[in-house]
Amino acid sequence: MAMQRWIHLAGVILGIVLSGVHSVSAHDTWVEANTNVVRAGDSVLIDLKLGNHGNDHRDFKIAGKVGLEACTLEMVMPNGIHLDLLPNLVDQGYAPNEGYWSTKFSTRFAGTHLVAHTFDKVVNHGRPTRSIKSAKTFFLTGLLLDRLKDDSTLWKQPLGHPLEIVPVSHPVLWTGPGMPIEVQVNWKGQPLPEARVSFIPQGTELKPEFDETYERRTGADGRATFTPKAGNRYLIVTHQTVDEEQGTDYQRTSYAATLQLLVSDLCPCCQ
Repeated sequence: MAMQRWIHLAGVILGIVLSGVHSVSAHDTWVEANTNVVRAGDSVLIDLKLGNHGNDHRDFKIAGKVGLEACTLEMVMPNGIHLDLLPNLVDQGYAPNEGYWSTKFSTRFAGTHLVAHTFDKVVNHGRPTRSIKSAKTFFLTGLLLDRLKDDSTLWKQPLGHPLEIVPVSHPVLWTGPGMPIEVQVNWKGQPLPEARVSFIPQGTELKPEFDETYERRTGADGRATFTPKAGNRYLIVTHQTVDEEQGTDYQRTSYAATLQLLVSDLCPCCQ
């Protein structure tokens, strides 16, 4: 009987420990396209995913499927028109909490397209928290793939998300190994200095604490720069938690912003 009590007590302690770990791990959302360059008139697959790549598990792994009731998903066209993609999403999982959401988008116009996502919901993993997320990805449509260009500046205009990653360098043109990626982190409309920004290559799990290879701190202008050594999908992530922002049903507010870029092995302008 004594041994059984010890086993039961050990199980309770382990459950408490695991619960505490889960409560501080970040489950972020991101959007991605199957390509970053497409001929006008062709289709692009757009995915909405939920992953475990926060400050404690900074990788590129799917960790369940986000509920759509607290989400938005839209396409910002090169002419500035916003299209709602949420009604067109198709469940790619066998079980309710498995897989991810996906839709097909048929392109019509040349230029840089922005896919934007938001999430706002009170969650409770040991402490009621209002979770506010934003996510972006880009792809470029051209009439001729060997003559890609973009004369607009819509791609670098903020959308007004509370915590937002805004590209400074073009998210498609002039991207490749050895070419710097520069972003700006905005916090409630203003550049955020000293923000931790993770540049996560798919298939790589960052080291604990601060990984100097893949992480940067923003400067006084809110900007951070990372130079990829190889082509890959890169997930750019930043977080902010504000204990003072409380409501009747939550004790703090947690913000997350992601930007997913597909870096080709050869610069699209050089192909």
